[in-house]
Amino acid sequence: MSLKKAYILVFLVLIIDQVSKIYIKTHFFIGESIKVMGLDWFQIHFIENEGMAWGAVIPGEYGKLFLTLFRIVAVGGIGWWLWDSVRKNASNYLKVAIALILAGAVGNIIDSVFYGVIFNDSYHQVATLFSDEPYGRWFHGEVVDMLYFPIWEGNLPSWLPVWGGKPFSFFNAIFNVADVAISTGVGILIVFNKKAFGK
Repeated sequence: MSLKKAYILVFLVLIIDQVSKIYIKTHFFIGESIKVMGLDWFQIHFIENEGMAWGAVIPGEYGKLFLTLFRIVAVGGIGWWLWDSVRKNASNYLKVAIALILAGAVGNIIDSVFYGVIFNDSYHQVATLFSDEPYGRWFHGEVVDMLYFPIWEGNLPSWLPVWGGKPFSFFNAIFNVADVAISTGVGILIVFNKKAFGK
């Protein structure tokens, strides 16, 4: 895979990610959800993530800024890794994986850097793009998540230690296209490890 093709893959993932996020921001309010094709286990459920995976945050006034700047530095490193892998004619498994991880990371950085100043808030209302009353500041935007697959919900059997008899949901994470790209890239590196790093 050439560097041009890798960048095309990154660009396509970014377009899908940002179009889906902008659509959700301008058509849903936070907490709103719909079932896709009437399926209970596939839903669009709009939330915003202030921090890292699973809503984790870095406490303090500058926690969000630190996280965003760290992501930008990490993207620089991933971009260099992609360039170096192409230069060394590494496996296509590795190049595709890095391109997907890069695209996902950039997709979520766009939210963090820009969304706070181009959208108003989404609480009890649909947000407006290029609003006169933005909800945040530069580098303090929130990441849009919407893909939800609650495959099974119910109470766990009472005989299970610790969690027995308690409500449980599988799979309860809510994520976005950028997260899917990152997870797919990491999955390729794990599952096809020998082929990815064979050279």
